[in-house]
Amino acid sequence: MQLMRRTLIGAVSATTILFGSINPSSAADSTDIRLRDAITGEHRAEAKIARNAYRNPYETLKFFGLKEDMTVLEIYAQGAWYTEIIAPVVAGTGKYVGALPDPNVSERSQKSFDGYVAAFDANSELYGDASAAGIGPEATQPIEPGTADLVLTFRNLHNWMGAGTIEKMYEIMYNSAKPGGYLGVVEHRGNPMVKQDPKAKSGYVNEGYAIKLAEDAGWQLVAVSGINNNPMDDKDYEGRVWRLPQTLRYFGKEGFPKLAGADRQRSLAIGESDRFTHLYVKPAK
Repeated sequence: MQLMRRTLIGAVSATTILFGSINPSSAADSTDIRLRDAITGEHRAEAKIARNAYRNPYETLKFFGLKEDMTVLEIYAQGAWYTEIIAPVVAGTGKYVGALPDPNVSERSQKSFDGYVAAFDANSELYGDASAAGIGPEATQPIEPGTADLVLTFRNLHNWMGAGTIEKMYEIMYNSAKPGGYLGVVEHRGNPMVKQDPKAKSGYVNEGYAIKLAEDAGWQLVAVSGINNNPMDDKDYEGRVWRLPQTLRYFGKEGFPKLAGADRQRSLAIGESDRFTHLYVKPAK
């Protein structure tokens, strides 16, 4: 495994299977039809659809093996970007649970949670029995333990590292998955030549560091993919992630001001961040 890990330090240009095999849905099955329809559906705002070019939802979710009969748990689904895609795919045949910060922690969390739930209630025909759950100090199990076929999280590792909760979050995800269930992770890829900051203040996480976090929690790496690579992202200064689309702001400056002039044009030319895409499995035994 050590030799394999060394190959992950740089960007991966194609899918590489490292453990066993993955069984994505057939390109012609009904999951595929549902997925394509959801990605460009009228329920999604134009601004969200525009980000498909950077986030590659079709290729990413196919890589993770999404199927319409799965129980899917998305951890920290704020903004509902992936919720609006995944929940309709499994509606009526599977189950979607979107986990957000515990609404009991703050007024802001409560407002975000209520708005998220309201979207389900307002469009139950599209989302089926999709539901929301809170994660926090007093809410550590967003779904019945051992029932999720697929657990997903997108660009959250750096946040959890900064908050000092990364080990706990991996524990929650591991306990939520059934034996043989999968974990899909997308995260901003750090420069392997720069030692990882345990707090990930830059917003970037080194790929090897992320793999170790997952393996320490019990997950086994199945495959890595270059779906979300962006070699234009040079990561050459503090706060690069937040200077890129869609945030386009100066991280660390008072007021978190928006980029302007040449800085803004440079960030727009780069596009969204360089990201690694990993698939893990919870051992069946």
